[in-house]
Amino acid sequence: MNGAHALLSTLHANHVTTVFANPGTSEMHFVAGLDDVPDVRAILCLFEGVATGAADGYARVTGHPAATLLHLGPGLANGWANLHNARRAHSPLVNIVGDHATYHSILDAPLQSDIAAVAGAVSGWVRRSQSPNDVANDVASAISAAYGPPGQIATLILPADSSWGDVTQESPWPVALRHAPLAPDEVALERAVRLLRTKNAALFLGGTALNADQLALAHRVAQAAGVRVIMETFPAIMEHGAGIASPERLIYLSEFAIHQLADLEALIVIGSTPPVGFFAYPDVSSHVVSSDCEVLLLAPTNVDSRATLAALVELLAAPALSVEQGVRPLAPTGALTTESFAAAVAATMPEDLIIADESNTSGLHLYGATRFAPAHRLMTLTGGSIGYGLPVAVGAAVASGSRVLALESDGSMLYTPQALWTMAREQLDVTVVALSNRSYAILNLERQRVGAVSEGSASQRMLDLDSPPLDLGALAGAQGVPNVRVTTADELVAALNRSYATPGPMVIEAMLPKGLS
Repeated sequence: MNGAHALLSTLHANHVTTVFANPGTSEMHFVAGLDDVPDVRAILCLFEGVATGAADGYARVTGHPAATLLHLGPGLANGWANLHNARRAHSPLVNIVGDHATYHSILDAPLQSDIAAVAGAVSGWVRRSQSPNDVANDVASAISAAYGPPGQIATLILPADSSWGDVTQESPWPVALRHAPLAPDEVALERAVRLLRTKNAALFLGGTALNADQLALAHRVAQAAGVRVIMETFPAIMEHGAGIASPERLIYLSEFAIHQLADLEALIVIGSTPPVGFFAYPDVSSHVVSSDCEVLLLAPTNVDSRATLAALVELLAAPALSVEQGVRPLAPTGALTTESFAAAVAATMPEDLIIADESNTSGLHLYGATRFAPAHRLMTLTGGSIGYGLPVAVGAAVASGSRVLALESDGSMLYTPQALWTMAREQLDVTVVALSNRSYAILNLERQRVGAVSEGSASQRMLDLDSPPLDLGALAGAQGVPNVRVTTADELVAALNRSYATPGPMVIEAMLPKGLS
């Protein structure tokens, strides 16, 4: 029994049975140990950013951690961007990073680096296993830390000699401690009720407060007090669609968000943090909430949001929920635009779909269009680091067994296209709509917003993606994923229906007008 066996056995004992891996030399004993612990499923990813993003998607869907397996500091660095998104999503994630053997580290070999420093920027917990006998307890501690609350990244650094060395103190594999979220504060609840009764107020929701049952509680509170319900712009995962109470979504653009919140006298935050602008802009406040608005952080991310909302329902004697009724869009025909794209998605959605949305500017109309579509789950880009959509879709598909719809803009798709290979290898039920507008459309918009306006061809060339033109379907085909190109709304509807009816992955390259359309 070596340290790698102890690690895998402790993962299994704690029901962490999925590992998204991109291993190297230092991790070979972990890889070999998979033959002896067959209930732990390892999924090969061709790039570390796919592994970390997939673990994020798995955690968002299940609420439980998957593990990653990364190779040394450079492997961790390659996966860092999607660890950043996972941190912002409060995803529980056990991040295992192999390292040189302890006696080799002092030699400053070419791949030597400060792994703990790189990991610390995105991890709430970091530990290095000093010996094979430490590994099992370290893994259990990592799992406990990952759960939080709130969920966080726990990084375990595994030196090669801690992995291959013999375990001499065998014992039952330790079970990770799980800590319950904090109960809501009674004084803060009383203050919230006063604000709801006396002020022009809104509830501001995020995190687990966007589950269907908690959205129902929030809207009961809103109906009782005559206030609004607003959600964060980029939720980790939320339930949406017919029969589910639907909050306003905070507008991404700071200027519009400031206007959206301008008349509020009180904002009560549950499961999130007080909203601020995504970026700074000349002559635009970074604070989207007025300085005259009282902000009450009623339930931070480590507090039980459901208990908080249930307490407000009771204190306000809130009535039964009345959910707005409506019909979803009909299947569109004609030109393929951002509006008809959103309508096509809404019109064709099957039950229990999970959407990984990285459509960026092309998905502007998606949230509204899917309001009365069949109930589904929506995941978004929590940390703003693009290249999350395809990997998160991999993790969501592995976790759920449900059909996943990944909505990808062409620029973002090129950050982590290796995820397509994993989809094909594992035969995951993922439909990818690759939205081709041959442009970094969001940057065209942002250039205007920051006032960096130029008519020169050199600056415009930095934002165009059509020379040479991208062939996203060919990219998918090269990795074993069936693909089709569509140029009209009718073709998109047909392709979506065909993909939903066919097991395995498919890429639909949707040709939109160039730029912002």
